[in-house]
Amino acid sequence: MRTQHPDSNSGMNPQTRTALLQGASNFRDLGGYATTDGRRVRHGRVFRSDHLAGLSVADVALLQGWGLSHSMDFRGVDERAATPYAVAGVQNIALSIEPTVVRKVKELLDQGVVPSHDDAVVLMCETYRDFVNHNSAAFGQFFRQLLTHRTPQVFHCTAGKDRTGFAATLLLSALKVDRATILHDYLLTNALYQRTHTQEGVLPTAVRNVLWQVQPEFLAAALSEVDQGHGGMDAYLRGPIGLSASDLAQLQNDLLLPA
Repeated sequence: MRTQHPDSNSGMNPQTRTALLQGASNFRDLGGYATTDGRRVRHGRVFRSDHLAGLSVADVALLQGWGLSHSMDFRGVDERAATPYAVAGVQNIALSIEPTVVRKVKELLDQGVVPSHDDAVVLMCETYRDFVNHNSAAFGQFFRQLLTHRTPQVFHCTAGKDRTGFAATLLLSALKVDRATILHDYLLTNALYQRTHTQEGVLPTAVRNVLWQVQPEFLAAALSEVDQGHGGMDAYLRGPIGLSASDLAQLQNDLLLPA
């Protein structure tokens, strides 16, 4: 298969890093970001996305043309069962992190408590702290996959915003991208992601608007937990995530352009 660089392909906008896919609105390339030591992330190697169950035939052909080899799926078991997908030539890797916020909101509603906008923000911040403290194994497997297969890969959850957003934060941090840039990438979801009518559900509108967007407070909650609870990002990557100095060096060599 002939692999095309995404920047030279009409299916990718090089200015915004977004793919013009019909079935995944939040699919984008992490390439091009500058690092604090004067390098840049390689284009066409690691992509982040919302789920891939809605891809069109043209979408699949585009991803195959880029040489995509693996998709890493952070969705929970029921999420994957509800919207499965298969892309010829692309191996699916399940890195399950079960969703919790919607369940907690429904539990409150069952108790006769209607959560407010602020309540939903608190629940989202708790979820992000849980990513740090309870889901490091899944994120560690994510890095192992990147280290083992030096080919184009995509990682995603359902909307490509929370589990995917924190995974992107960890990866860009490991590549020495500064936090302002990481936050910029994180917030792009609000401009890109288009939820479907089937995702609206029965949640209160104020809560739904919080759950289907990202806010700086969410990511700040996770980063505060990393800094205060684990001694900073470097210590967290080397501790709970399980990366050695040689792992980090290999990752940077694989995914960064030379200085």
